Amino acid sequence: MASTQVTPTRMELTRLKRKLVTATKGHRLLKDKRDELMRQFLDLVREDMELRKKVEEGIKDANRNFVLAKAGMSEETLRAALMAPKQEVFLKQDKKNVMSVDIPVFDYDTRTSDENDIYSYGFAFTSSDLDGAVRSLADVFPDMLKLAEIEKSCQLMAAEIEKTRRRVNALEHVIIPETQEGIRYITMKLDENERSTQVRLMKVKDMMLEDAHKYSEK
Repeated sequence: MASTQVTPTRMELTRLKRKLVTATKGHRLLKDKRDELMRQFLDLVREDMELRKKVEEGIKDANRNFVLAKAGMSEETLRAALMAPKQEVFLKQDKKNVMSVDIPVFDYDTRTSDENDIYSYGFAFTSSDLDGAVRSLADVFPDMLKLAEIEKSCQLMAAEIEKTRRRVNALEHVIIPETQEGIRYITMKLDENERSTQVRLMKVKDMMLEDAHKYSEK
């Protein structure tokens, strides 16, 4: 394959040797990057699993309290209690670079710092179960935001790991072997040319000596 794609010259040999050095160095760096990405990815996956359990438990508690509140209150009272929220949440998004991957960083601010502003109703005509449901959702919200951040980070890192893996495989199984084969082919051709040149020079030398010997006999 190399014989049809490589010109057997010393300039091409030098170029291929430089290419091999660069490809070998790039292969090593990409393998290190892939391994570090995998390590951080697995750490995130473990954190994701633990946080997901916590979030699911919090949502389950909130749903249970909402069911109890709905059973103890009329639907009109429940709807009126939740119709006009007092608190607002403002989502903030940033990003950080991890091994050339821009992963999201989520944070939030609330309109007021009063924790009781999560309750948009008075306590006289509502059930304590509704208070528990609202509190459960408020408590689990930061974990939900963190979970969204981690899961998006996992998606982005998984895509980068796959892209890096393909590059490592391309270098390891295609580019480096083809470059090595090209170097071997050019080296062999140059050696053949050198041997042929030496043979021709020896023949020319013998012919010149023979001519000189005949000339001296005359």
